[in-house]
Amino acid sequence: MADLKGKTAIITGGSRGIGHACCLEFAKAGANIVFTYNKSEVEAKALEETIKTLGAGCAGIKTDIKDYNQCRQVVEQALARFGQLDIVVNNAGITKDKALMMMTVEDWREVVDTNLGGTFNMTRAAITTFLKQKKGCVVNMSSVSGLTGLPRQTNYSASKAGIIGFSKALAKEVAAYGIRVNVVCPGFINTDMVSGLRDDFKKEIINTIPQKRLGEASEVALLCAFLASDQAAYITGETIKIDGGLAI
Repeated sequence: MADLKGKTAIITGGSRGIGHACCLEFAKAGANIVFTYNKSEVEAKALEETIKTLGAGCAGIKTDIKDYNQCRQVVEQALARFGQLDIVVNNAGITKDKALMMMTVEDWREVVDTNLGGTFNMTRAAITTFLKQKKGCVVNMSSVSGLTGLPRQTNYSASKAGIIGFSKALAKEVAAYGIRVNVVCPGFINTDMVSGLRDDFKKEIINTIPQKRLGEASEVALLCAFLASDQAAYITGETIKIDGGLAI
């Protein structure tokens, strides 16, 4: 298990899916957790209570990550509550899958502004703190869609590819200040989004994966926790797939 004792992490989109698993894994590893959510208030309150039973400090903050000022307030609240900020996990994201000829301008903007814009907003809000203290870690959630592209996901694939480019550039920019930036690219993970698919379509997906199974959110969370820990101190600028071999 990664050792995150004494650290404070902001995790966006923490109330569900991979973000939820990251919150639990980071708390088990000893970190205080500040997570954002947008709509899932019931799930957010339940997560807060669960994290507290693990002995970690926790604050769930309703946030629109498309709004830079709201992201800045999350950072300020994390610093006020826990006195420090060590890790940012940019996990929050959405999909609006359509063929390009059917995609509206709003479909494009909503996905790009949330996935890529939200990653910029929260990282920009935290980077001043990281630079001042000459340490910090950013883990950005991309996707195999950002590596290989998927049909009917031009908006999503573009946003996730953008996260990879953003992360590589930033990793070079801040490495000399003791700040690390890495990217995680999940494949098909057993979350609400995938579990809601038709069984026959899900079977088709699994047949394309060399390991012949869906990934688990907990597996992605373990990778994120390792990258956020001092055990990964010499890893920066990396894009790591966790996809059962899908994008080989």
